[in-house]
Amino acid sequence: MVFIVAEIGVNWDGDFRLVKEMMSMAKKAGFDAVKFQAFNKSLIQEHPEWERLMNSTISQENIEKINSIAQDVGIEWFCTPMYKEAVDLLEPFVKRFKIRVADGRSILKNKPSELAQKVLNSGKDVIISVERTPKDCIEFKNPKIRWLYCVAKYPCTFLDLDFSNFNQYDGYSNHCPDILAPITAVILGANIIEVHVTSDKSKSFMDNPVSFDYSEQLELCKQIRNCEKIKK
Repeated sequence: MVFIVAEIGVNWDGDFRLVKEMMSMAKKAGFDAVKFQAFNKSLIQEHPEWERLMNSTISQENIEKINSIAQDVGIEWFCTPMYKEAVDLLEPFVKRFKIRVADGRSILKNKPSELAQKVLNSGKDVIISVERTPKDCIEFKNPKIRWLYCVAKYPCTFLDLDFSNFNQYDGYSNHCPDILAPITAVILGANIIEVHVTSDKSKSFMDNPVSFDYSEQLELCKQIRNCEKIKK
């Protein structure tokens, strides 16, 4: 079965009531896991809304609450660490790690950053988003790694997507606002799909331009499961 991930990311604004709702709706829609981000002030201090962003990072102050909510809802959660100390923070709570495109580039060059190397050394499963094929990377056949094709553009269009080498990836991380993009990836053989999600597109959540709302989440998971019924 396709492992479907709902990227809550920074779209919960530190609101525990909202994040429980988003986890619950993701589970209802049919997602297998939800994902967050762990960053620190030094990484985002140039952003005009850095104070708001800091409400959404997974931190020492909120990690146990996030873990408790996920357990109550009955859905797996994991996270993208963006600074190396976050790996130690997350390690007791998650089954797997995600490495974003910006940090995956060093792995593709066979020169992992300190953060990337720490994640790879964790012994946990790792999902890595990359913009180009990983087939020439020394980690390409690492059984603990799953590679996702990703266009790091917010949002991207159909014209930005290139699935011509899709058989060299394990899945797809989506930034296209049309559910046809991840569905196409499933038809082409994706085993993992990651999409951004939101509770309300009319509000100012930062990742809304690339996120699917509750009705789209339901339709996406439904169509992915339908795709799985087709013999290939």
